[in-house]
Amino acid sequence: MEEKLLAGSMSKLANTTPRTFVLVISIFAAACGSIAYGFSVGYSSPAEAGIMDDLGLSLADYSAFSSILTLGGMIGALISGRVAESVGRRVTMWLLELCFIIGWLSIIFAKNVWWLNAGRLLMGIGAGLHCYVAPIYVAEITPKNIRGGSTAAVTFTVSCAFSVMFFAGNFFTWRKLAVIGAIPSFIQVLCIFFIPESPRWLAKVGKGKEVEASLRRLRGDNFDVSQEADEIKEYTETSQQLTDSRFLDLFNLKYAHSLIVGVGLMLLVQFAGTDGISSFAGSIFKAAGCSTGFASTMMAMIQLPFAALSVLLMDNTGRRPLLMVTATGACLGSFLVGLGFLFQDYQQSKQLTATLVLSGILVYSACFSAGMGGTPWVIMSEIFPINIKGPGGTIVTLGNWFSSWIVTYAFNFLFQWSSPGVFFMFAFVCASIVLFVTKLVPETKGRTLEEIQASMTLLQ
Repeated sequence: MEEKLLAGSMSKLANTTPRTFVLVISIFAAACGSIAYGFSVGYSSPAEAGIMDDLGLSLADYSAFSSILTLGGMIGALISGRVAESVGRRVTMWLLELCFIIGWLSIIFAKNVWWLNAGRLLMGIGAGLHCYVAPIYVAEITPKNIRGGSTAAVTFTVSCAFSVMFFAGNFFTWRKLAVIGAIPSFIQVLCIFFIPESPRWLAKVGKGKEVEASLRRLRGDNFDVSQEADEIKEYTETSQQLTDSRFLDLFNLKYAHSLIVGVGLMLLVQFAGTDGISSFAGSIFKAAGCSTGFASTMMAMIQLPFAALSVLLMDNTGRRPLLMVTATGACLGSFLVGLGFLFQDYQQSKQLTATLVLSGILVYSACFSAGMGGTPWVIMSEIFPINIKGPGGTIVTLGNWFSSWIVTYAFNFLFQWSSPGVFFMFAFVCASIVLFVTKLVPETKGRTLEEIQASMTLLQ
């Protein structure tokens, strides 16, 4: 009966809701965090030569500087849920941008490798916090008819920022590049003063009177938010009565479906090789006999239109079809790369190897940008009930960063072991994503968060 009440009452809301200026600014503020994150990821490659020459760094020093972002990301992911649930989404976004700003300033004025590493670590912590709070905040403030596209847009800006930083490196020194990297963080800090707190977080912490005020700012003064506010408060109260909201409650059987879907998707997507491919694309192209500069530029350019396409498709096709189609395409791309290197092992045409590898990487990058990369974050933001959203999001985000580190660390060893073998492994994982989505992942398109969470939770 409780499940029927929770899911059924929310379905009465209209499918269309006004898109107000405050809502747009709120989404833009979250997207600024994604730009800051994308800049931090894309910075190390174009800045490598300049930093090593100016500060006299060894290759080992610079490798440590590049990889320490992942360590910071794991730290940020580990504390992300607790911080966001304790102080709210807005304050968490302010804190993560403070990490980015101090981190960039440390790099701008760096005199030695310790300044660089300290700044990079802080930026990683900010990135770890962002990966949790940004999709959660956007999902909690947007109407269901634009929730998927809005959350995907925040993810899409990471790819844009990565490409912008990559190209800007051709024209600016590493210190000026760091100044550019800090700009979106300052913009987000300013935007935070003008955006409301998440109404669902306000309901969770017992600020019932502020829920309606927050919704009114997001939906507009002329839109009746009383029903939505009442239903958010009712669902939140019911959820909190079912559990004490401790971290270990996340592993209760009734949350098993949400946990398996959230963590499973994130691990599978990472083990499909994306961070290994993006981190070592130059080495891959060089081994295949491609022009490294041309191929890397093509790879960066193809991500932008396909990432933009994901924003349009997320709420039109739905999450499940988008994931299955793009994972199938990524499987094909990985298989083509593996086939190209297999021909190389058998000393076939060098031109054929280069063509297959470049084509495969471009297909993989396009499919990853179009849906396979961003959709798991959209789904993560939708499936956990408010009372365990902090622990759930923490586990998912930590799993993402840890598996990213494993793939990045192991890729070179696997590539040296068998260049075709590693890409055939990635193709197998991509095929496994299709099966996983078919069997376990629910469609969340066009449903309220409360409907989704009630259907996935075994309420007792």
